[in-house]
Amino acid sequence: MKNLFFLTFLFGLVLSFTFSGCKKEDPAPVVAVDEYALLSGHLKSASLDLDKMLNSFVLFPAAETDVAPKYIMDLRSAADYANGHIANAVNVEFKNILTEAAKASGKPILVVCYTGQISTYATTLLRLYGYSDASALKWGMSGWNATFDKWTANCKDLKSDANWNTDVVTSATFGTPKLATGLTTGSEILKKRVEDVVAAGFKSIAPAVVLASPADYYINTYISAAHYTGFGHIKGAYRINPILISDGTISNLDPSRKIVTLCYTGHTSGSVAAWLNVLGYDSYTLLWGLNGTTYTNTFWNTPVTNHWGFDSKTRTFTTVK
Repeated sequence: MKNLFFLTFLFGLVLSFTFSGCKKEDPAPVVAVDEYALLSGHLKSASLDLDKMLNSFVLFPAAETDVAPKYIMDLRSAADYANGHIANAVNVEFKNILTEAAKASGKPILVVCYTGQISTYATTLLRLYGYSDASALKWGMSGWNATFDKWTANCKDLKSDANWNTDVVTSATFGTPKLATGLTTGSEILKKRVEDVVAAGFKSIAPAVVLASPADYYINTYISAAHYTGFGHIKGAYRINPILISDGTISNLDPSRKIVTLCYTGHTSGSVAAWLNVLGYDSYTLLWGLNGTTYTNTFWNTPVTNHWGFDSKTRTFTTVK
């Protein structure tokens, strides 16, 4: 009887120890990583804010020899490249710009396309990836040699009283995009975001599409205040310029909408669109810029640059096959 009592006591003691000494602790709460905050903080500290992207990002060579020291990447189709290209240029598909850039062996990279609009988009991605001296050929092959001119046919007047005005539109303040790379440092997130944006390809939209239904887009006219009202702008379009992480002006862009950036030629807007896409916005460049929407606007007669055929014209530089 005593043995039975002792065994019962011992069994109870074991159970008590099991359920009290081995009690599982509640898991620590999972703290969500704000990847946008990590990425934007890294861009600011690494001098990769938008103003840095727009510093010497295009080259309009005065002579053919100006491009000789460059590693030239031609993004046009294989057929167009074969029909004529700059000497020593390498034909590259847009999706391969990062792997091709690794072959530059320290040379500054010059990106070439048809009109300079795709190449400024690509140049910005290359700069964010570490190729800080990359630049784009302004006006593309259209500006290099008249044989390849694709600008003239796209200089148009598409504005109308229904889709164009001079009203000053003020933007609100918005939240930030949500990123989900699964990475935990700003530099890692940047690398992955650039790779993802390159894989997604060039994001652009034609002027006629936007002018047909401006309300479908968050349109930003990235020009000076005087030109915003001087040229006029697409109905409902904002003028957020500058767009910077450092001063908070980036918060004036709505991350829930398709953001379309309009500039004079599509060169600057290409760079802006690429930079915003890396940050997680759904961003597009409006092709041809003001040249493709209001080409004969009398405001061009004031001292305004970037008017195709007026203060910037095609040349007859050499090409090879």
